[in-house]
Amino acid sequence: MEESTAESTAATADALRMELKKTIAEILDDGGVSEDRGETDGSSRVLKAIDEAVRMLNLLREVESKLPDSDTSSSSPTSLPEVPKEFKCMLSHAIMSEPVVIASGQTYERRYIQQWLMCKVTCPKTREVLSHRLWSPNYLVAELIAQWCQANKYDRPEPSDKPIGLFNDDIDLLLQRISSPSSVEDQTKAANELRRQTKRFDNVPASFVAEIPESITRLLTPLSALGEDIDSNPGFQKDIITALLYISGLEENKTAVAQHPLVIPLLTKSLKQGTAKTRRNSAEALWLLSKLDSNKTIIGNSETLKALVHVIKEDHFTAAISASYAVFHLCCLPENMGKVVSEGLIPALINRIKERSYVYIYFALLALMTAQNGVIEEIEDLGFVDGMFSILRNTSCSVTEENGTLIFRRMCGLKTGDRDRERTRLKLIKEEEDKYSTFSKLAKQGSQRAVMEAEAILQWIKRSGTGEEK
Repeated sequence: MEESTAESTAATADALRMELKKTIAEILDDGGVSEDRGETDGSSRVLKAIDEAVRMLNLLREVESKLPDSDTSSSSPTSLPEVPKEFKCMLSHAIMSEPVVIASGQTYERRYIQQWLMCKVTCPKTREVLSHRLWSPNYLVAELIAQWCQANKYDRPEPSDKPIGLFNDDIDLLLQRISSPSSVEDQTKAANELRRQTKRFDNVPASFVAEIPESITRLLTPLSALGEDIDSNPGFQKDIITALLYISGLEENKTAVAQHPLVIPLLTKSLKQGTAKTRRNSAEALWLLSKLDSNKTIIGNSETLKALVHVIKEDHFTAAISASYAVFHLCCLPENMGKVVSEGLIPALINRIKERSYVYIYFALLALMTAQNGVIEEIEDLGFVDGMFSILRNTSCSVTEENGTLIFRRMCGLKTGDRDRERTRLKLIKEEEDKYSTFSKLAKQGSQRAVMEAEAILQWIKRSGTGEEK
């Protein structure tokens, strides 16, 4: 009996949703704009429709409250309700905060249609040529949206005059000029404009992947076609890679971008060729893409790791920093660690640390790598133990303290079977503590993590000194 009642209630809710959707569509089709809604028969009809829609909204909420939790989860106060598509502007793809109606009778978000009408004389939806470019506030639709938001406890955005970027048609036109150029000069100008738009406006990267057909292919194919002549147009290369960087910044784009067959090879090539800004932006794009776990394997299975290590080793410090962040994320996947170590990451990091610039970044990556077999021995063989002592002794950076103590704590517990190496390691760490009290100070004054690591080192020194640890 209870199951039958629940099914009946669910059916009633579905019927109400369908009727509500139909009523909303009728209201939007009428496009009532008169502030005095009693002025015409049309306005009176729309007003009655709004009252009916509000009545159905309230009834729907009452019916949904009687449904089991599994049936009402989508309308639960703890979850975000789905906005009816009729309440969304087709230009902004968001719920309208200032709906206005234009000559075609269609309703849009004010600031979006304003920009559209600055350079176009057509309706975005119907494509018909408008008799004029004027618009009027759609008070009736605004009220209906307000009622829906109140009934669903939806946080409606405030009206804004924030500038907006290109519309999909404009992005598509830029891609046409990039992928099928009338001239190299026009192609370069289009790439530059797309780069500026992706940087300045959030809606451009958001729609680029999701709504523009074959967008990544059309953007990258001309650059890929240059082959080894990629340096022939460095400005074009820089703008394409930079646009790709901003497109990669959106979480919802990361999977599609990284999985596209042109992306990782072109970013890798741009780590080796191009301007300093191109190399830096390539590294930064890889860093952003590598934040997604599923992308770590894709990037790690390419020549990209080798190119990133080369950037850390040889390139300008801004590119090296971005490359280090990328490698850090990629090496959270253990199988990538051995690859970067074999490409010479450890000496590259040590040389960067010796420059005493952005030490905390390189020290953090070095600490991460000490989890890989052979890395601590490589640090010792490169003669950098004294250098790490000096940094740890003089730093005021808590991140460097934490990573430095982590490295030494791992050194303390490392068993290699080489007794001479282990005795030398103990001697160096004990001498540092005896002479400078480095670990005692950190155990008293360091951050919580540094204190924990320093105390573990002191305990190890104590046990080793009394012969408890063989």
